[in-house]
Amino acid sequence: MVGRHCLRRSVPIIQALYQGGIQAPTIRSFATLHYLDGRKCINHGNSSIIDMARFQQTSLPTRHFSSTSIAAHGHLTPPKPGEEIRVTVIDKEGEEHTYEVSKGDNLLDIAQANDLDMEGACGGSCACSTCHIIVEDMDMYERMPEPDDEENDMLDLAFGLTETSRLGCQVKMTPELNGLRVKLPTMTRNLQQSDFGKK
Repeated sequence: MVGRHCLRRSVPIIQALYQGGIQAPTIRSFATLHYLDGRKCINHGNSSIIDMARFQQTSLPTRHFSSTSIAAHGHLTPPKPGEEIRVTVIDKEGEEHTYEVSKGDNLLDIAQANDLDMEGACGGSCACSTCHIIVEDMDMYERMPEPDDEENDMLDLAFGLTETSRLGCQVKMTPELNGLRVKLPTMTRNLQQSDFGKK
């Protein structure tokens, strides 16, 4: 289908000429053009006149584009007055950082929103161990819902695993956890679930 190929290649040039104010342009660089249905629209050797009204009626295939919004990690809604929940994060250098957060905020988002060194390589989907945290107080640890099988599988890959280890992305703040203190391990191990897929 030479005609189809020829017209598609010529459309940008023809449209540019027409939009530039030339109503019935003489195109000397094309010997023959065709409509998409195969009919010739010009065929006058090296000096060819295009019927622009007829050309504009020619339907050309359109290509639609779509995009998806980028997942926003570390975005937090400030707590309402009287509903603040306090959490303290001890960073890898031993410095303490205390924040007032809202119910439902998870520790990974809290850390990233405050520029703490918690990677979250999988984006908080419980598919890696880079948001590993250590709960300082066993009593606070026992107030949390038990980790599910997926979290336990990822914790098995974590560096410096302890009895009170959790993944930050899976710990959501509740009023029962007010005063929570967690520590970031000195190192993280970036192994993901996909690393163990079938080859």
